[in-house]
Amino acid sequence: MSFKTALLIVDVQNGFCPGGNLPVPGGDEVVAVINGLTASGGYDVIVGSQDWHPEGHGSFASSHPGKNVFEMGELAGEPQVMWPDHCVQGTVDAEFHPDLDMSKIDFVQQKGMDPDVDSYSAFRDNAADKATGLADYLIAQGVTELDVCGLATEYCVKFSALDAKTMLPGVNVRFLAAASRGISPTDVAAAIEEMRAAGVDVVAA
Repeated sequence: MSFKTALLIVDVQNGFCPGGNLPVPGGDEVVAVINGLTASGGYDVIVGSQDWHPEGHGSFASSHPGKNVFEMGELAGEPQVMWPDHCVQGTVDAEFHPDLDMSKIDFVQQKGMDPDVDSYSAFRDNAADKATGLADYLIAQGVTELDVCGLATEYCVKFSALDAKTMLPGVNVRFLAAASRGISPTDVAAAIEEMRAAGVDVVAA
């Protein structure tokens, strides 16, 4: 069987970089690393995911009177962090980082568009009710190896990698730590162990 490699760049958007509405510390540092990966010619398919929330999304603390940012709540029957408004459709906050080389990206998968459920994963919503279509796209491309990187490690990157293992049977999935950043070092370490336990290969350098 011939190998076909893909890179999934998760949510490298202004909103998750310094100056954004939900910044990941050092989030912009991944841009140069990712540009190096996409320029290397080592990938047959390159995909970017994009958080693309409507105004008033249910994951926003502002949509729940009395809830504070970063409190825990519930959405679609699942535990939900109450986030600040971020990556609202059509805003600068939702745009990809301006230095990310979009010319190398073959396909953009938007997510988080249903106001009633969040979607950390690029593959499906948090309730696991609706697939985004990304798995079908990658299967149709004949992908056999998938590298996952981006923002933030313990949220959208982790859930995307875990769902890739579940929804792409037979595909080898790797997490690229150098091209990813997270919010909490403790949570990042736990996320890496969870990915590793699920069969995701962790590439540290």
